Amino acid sequence: MSRAETAVPREELGEVRTPSPLWTFGLLRSELVTTFRRWRTLALLAVLAAVPILVGIAVKIETSDGSSAGPGRGGGGGGPAFIAQITNNGLFLVFTALAATLPFFLPMAIGVVAGDAIAGEANAGTLRYLLVAPAGRTRLLLTKYATVLAFCLVATLVVAASALAVGAVLFPLGDLTTISGTRISFADGLGRALLIALVVAASLIGIAALGLFISTLTNSGIAAMATTVGLLITVQILDQIPQLHALQPYFFSHYWLSFADLMRDPVYWDDLTKNLGLQALYAAVFGSAAWARFTARDITA
Repeated sequence: MSRAETAVPREELGEVRTPSPLWTFGLLRSELVTTFRRWRTLALLAVLAAVPILVGIAVKIETSDGSSAGPGRGGGGGGPAFIAQITNNGLFLVFTALAATLPFFLPMAIGVVAGDAIAGEANAGTLRYLLVAPAGRTRLLLTKYATVLAFCLVATLVVAASALAVGAVLFPLGDLTTISGTRISFADGLGRALLIALVVAASLIGIAALGLFISTLTNSGIAAMATTVGLLITVQILDQIPQLHALQPYFFSHYWLSFADLMRDPVYWDDLTKNLGLQALYAAVFGSAAWARFTARDITA
């Protein structure tokens, strides 16, 4: 091998040693620790945890005179119906908090973490060293995406846990009435709350894949985060324009609030399955695009 060849990383020559499964687990563990120790990540989680606190206090103040929250807002399966039930059962604060954070706060936090996944490493000058470690581009990309998905789950559970704690302190707990008008036990309601949190976390895998793809297009973490959040806002606006009704079912955010159907008895699965299928499609398309871009990219940082 010539001296010129020795100056080229083994990863570029296709001679990367295959890492062991234990090494791969160590890489994932390192990514998780690094991500969740960042002050930015902790600040995002703190903001998400504060939303249920603010909602709970606002409802408590509004109903301190004995009136019900959200007068005239009964009925159908979204946030308003949940808000009207909070004073009767604090568990409804979990559903309300998730409905309040899902359109913007949760996906914005995911967009920040996903957008910084690859671009942040390139900006810091550590991406090249990670590839020579040897991680391999595909393995590193999968590890980054798994880390973002872990953040999706943790962020959603933080909102749900904060809402449950605040709801238990400020409002009574017990058997609850579903959107369909039937009564279920508190244990059943708690199980549905956990299922709803998992569905909300799964609803974010599309924006996570989109953010990761954008992160492979630039060396600027800030640019990747801003672009991801900007696309999120744009899609949310387009989803509210009636003239685009033919396209709206294909927007990743269109079925986000379908989790409310889990509070029906029996559960209405149609929109839920459409939502999960759409998220899987976005994950497959933009995950593949991220892989194609990242494996062919000239890594200089």
